[in-house]
Amino acid sequence: MYKLCARFFIVVLSCSFASIAHGQFQNGGQSSLLKVPLISQRAATTQRIGTTDIIVTYHRPLVGGRNIWGKTVPYGEVWRAGANENTIIEFTDPVSIEGQPLAQGVYGLHMIPDENEWTIIFSKASTAWGSFSYNQSEDALRVKVKPHAAEFHEALAYDFDDLKPDSTAVTLTWEKLAVPFKVSANVNEIVAKSLPAQLRGWPGYTWDAWDDAATYLLENHGDLNDAFKYEERSIQIEERFDNFMTKSRILDGLGRKDEAATTKNAALQMANAFQLHAYGRQLQTQGQQAQAFEIFQMNLKKNPNNWLVHSEIARMNCAKGDYTNAIKEMKLSAEAAPATNKPFMEALVKKLEAKEDINK
Repeated sequence: MYKLCARFFIVVLSCSFASIAHGQFQNGGQSSLLKVPLISQRAATTQRIGTTDIIVTYHRPLVGGRNIWGKTVPYGEVWRAGANENTIIEFTDPVSIEGQPLAQGVYGLHMIPDENEWTIIFSKASTAWGSFSYNQSEDALRVKVKPHAAEFHEALAYDFDDLKPDSTAVTLTWEKLAVPFKVSANVNEIVAKSLPAQLRGWPGYTWDAWDDAATYLLENHGDLNDAFKYEERSIQIEERFDNFMTKSRILDGLGRKDEAATTKNAALQMANAFQLHAYGRQLQTQGQQAQAFEIFQMNLKKNPNNWLVHSEIARMNCAKGDYTNAIKEMKLSAEAAPATNKPFMEALVKKLEAKEDINK
């Protein structure tokens, strides 16, 4: 008798939820206790901006021929923004929503639809069933956004649109409506704050992790004093062309020009043929042809028989309009080059034979 009464209670409760959920269940109900297929299926979608992950977990109701907005989903009432359990959104770092700050964490995502403006709600309570127990006092943030027309979507979906290096639009799309809200992250600040903890792990035992950390701060307008400390640690672990060059750039950024020049010269002295070639080519791409040729001359003195050096001589001859010797040197480079590099060098030979400037 007890089991019969308990089963009767579950069925009634299930039917009650079905009614409250505006018809999302078919035939009066579904099991909330057993692992059986749900009519509104579970989904999860994720996007990373910078190093910050955004994860939306939700259930996908179908239109099923219903009149959705203002009917199945009433205007002016808090809605779970999905089906079944409340929709959950997680941010692995602090973010801004439509320009307003929101702490790292997991939130229940609710919405209040209206014809012309929606309220997006981030609730500190993220484990509720639907919005039935929603309490405004638990709000972490509310923002207002504008919906817009969209192509028909039978199943409710969350997508990430307008992706940029530090932001994206999280967009709910269902029936013929889309509701986006912008999420942005202070990527450089987040990364800078994370570096000390990252460098306490196994990467901190390598020279290149410290060099990478310093390079990130240098190239993303971070604290150059911190970058200098990281680079000094990199050099302490192992002296390399790479970390000496980075240190030189940091010193230059700090206004310590003489020290920067001394450190750069030390880097060039320890560079191998490939590193000198790559640095010279980098200078060429930056429009510093004269400085690039100085590096090529240095490489010629240090590594006169290296196949890359022949290509550098060819480039210098090309700049003078001496295509005969340029072709000769580039052919020597192509003949001695590793198999993976031969096609590229042979293509340069053909350009020189056509009297094309290979330094552009």
